[in-house]
Amino acid sequence: MSEELSDELYWKKAIKNHLTAFIVVIIAGACIITGFLLVLFWHINTSPIGLQGTATFDQWSLDWIVGFMWILIGWELLFVGIPTGLFFGVGGYIFWKRLPDEERQEFKARDKKKPHRKRNAGGGSGFSFFVFIAYLIYMGIQGNYYAAFGSQPYSYWVYGMFYTLLWIVIIIGIPVCIILLIVYLTVWRNKSE
Repeated sequence: MSEELSDELYWKKAIKNHLTAFIVVIIAGACIITGFLLVLFWHINTSPIGLQGTATFDQWSLDWIVGFMWILIGWELLFVGIPTGLFFGVGGYIFWKRLPDEERQEFKARDKKKPHRKRNAGGGSGFSFFVFIAYLIYMGIQGNYYAAFGSQPYSYWVYGMFYTLLWIVIIIGIPVCIILLIVYLTVWRNKSE
């Protein structure tokens, strides 16, 4: 508890000493969120994918979703991501170089003293992206990658996801079972005897 308290006091003191930099970071964060939303709305209203924002859900296809997302990621990186990286990279470098040596050493000493814990941010570790790619492949094999969503009943698209999961289990599960059987017969069984 005393470590947390000293941590809290340390950061309060740091913010108090560098209030201008703290305010600049808060304003930059607000500008980044605003820029992200403006680029998103601009892309929705001007992209030929989605008919400049007038397409209905039944007109969309998997091809449109993938293309829309790739283009959106490109615009977001160009207008928000790269400027943000440059701003915080250059700003952080300038701030660090102008920081008095005493504060810099104190920060380095606190960083070395404190053990770094791996935090679980609750992310899917890429599994959902893998399932989405597998779903795209499955729909491509079925011949409905370019089909509008309105061309099939919604149950077709939902069942397609379940079939995709089934194929993932089959494709990954069979080799895993074979490997575990080999390991059991060669390693674990010999250890127990």
